[in-house]
Amino acid sequence: MKLSHLSETLIGSEIVKLGGEIRDRIRKGEHIYNYTVGDFDPQIFPIPKLLEDEIVAAYRNRFTNYPPGEGSLELREAISKMAKDFQGLEYGTDEILIGSGGRPLIYGLFRAICDKGDKIIYPVPSWNNNHYGHFVEGEHIVVEARAENNFMLKAEDLKPHLKDAVFLALCSPQNPTGTTFRKENLQEICDLVVEENRSREAGRKKLYVMYDQMYWNLTYNGIEHYDPVTLNPEMRPYTIFVDAISKAFAATGVRVGWSMGPATIINKMKAILSHVGAWAPMAEQKALTKFLENKEAITQYLENFKNEIEERLKRIYLGFEALKQKGYPVDAVSPEAAIYLTIKLDLKGKTTPEGKQLANQSEVTSYLLQHASLAIVPFYAFGADRSSAWYRLSVGTCKKEEIDEMLLKLEKALSQLQ
Repeated sequence: MKLSHLSETLIGSEIVKLGGEIRDRIRKGEHIYNYTVGDFDPQIFPIPKLLEDEIVAAYRNRFTNYPPGEGSLELREAISKMAKDFQGLEYGTDEILIGSGGRPLIYGLFRAICDKGDKIIYPVPSWNNNHYGHFVEGEHIVVEARAENNFMLKAEDLKPHLKDAVFLALCSPQNPTGTTFRKENLQEICDLVVEENRSREAGRKKLYVMYDQMYWNLTYNGIEHYDPVTLNPEMRPYTIFVDAISKAFAATGVRVGWSMGPATIINKMKAILSHVGAWAPMAEQKALTKFLENKEAITQYLENFKNEIEERLKRIYLGFEALKQKGYPVDAVSPEAAIYLTIKLDLKGKTTPEGKQLANQSEVTSYLLQHASLAIVPFYAFGADRSSAWYRLSVGTCKKEEIDEMLLKLEKALSQLQ
């Protein structure tokens, strides 16, 4: 059956597909260390109690009608205040748009800015920019982020590609790597964007920056989060933030996100999403408004939450360092932020106990699942080259008591390779 060009060529989310396959195997009784999807086990990481109570109360008070297209005024006021209190960012309610998590807002932003054939710049590995670029039929300008830079783009990487580009997708802390922009690095990128936009004549489309800061609350070991507008106020007309409660409050299924940016762009995104209907539920909006008004509750939750995430990341990182010291072909990047650890398993070409040579990274991934019960996501699922030996390991479902056990099984699986 012949369908649309988009449906015939669009690739579904590799991460969602892999996560679904792993969940099926777990349901059938397999014990798997499932470190694939960027989600949380609610039994380990529940959402804040106050937020949960307010959601229940809102439904009991029958807040089940359509929300305003731009989001409730009270929630936009609360987000405006939170942005100022926690980040020093000043955005009015007309510069904030509420959506059902970050995804529809990102989709709406791509649609609001990009036309067919427009140059869209994004790094690899990165989350889903390749697919959103495909939605709008843009020209993909893919810039490889290198391991020596903790997989974060540098200004010199971007500079050759800025001419005529209209969209630059940046994310910090970065999904999938769990690494962050350093102040000087992001400052240099902002300076390049401002310089490029100054050079464009009136009436010509500018270069806009999507700044995905979904994990900005989750930084560790003295790492600071930086944003374009604070570092360079001239970036304000060209920067659109994407944020949500999904990761900072372990609320992936609660589905409330927001964008902040120039009112003209925010209104265009609102118009696009009004036809998609990707609104955050009214009850959740009411509940989040109440929660965001309680700064003490936010601080208390994040303190414990961050400690628990950081402990898992550090323990697994140290485990990989120990394996590396023993001579195994593995590596890891010291954790900086988010819920992710970047790890390397350079096993291509090795021979399994069954006598099969691991011919590619897909076979390496399968070997790890079969022999170590370890489910992780290869960087090629984030647009990197299929030969890349790097992986994302997510700790949102990680039980602390299983970490040592997982590392022992992994070492055994590694030791069996020739």
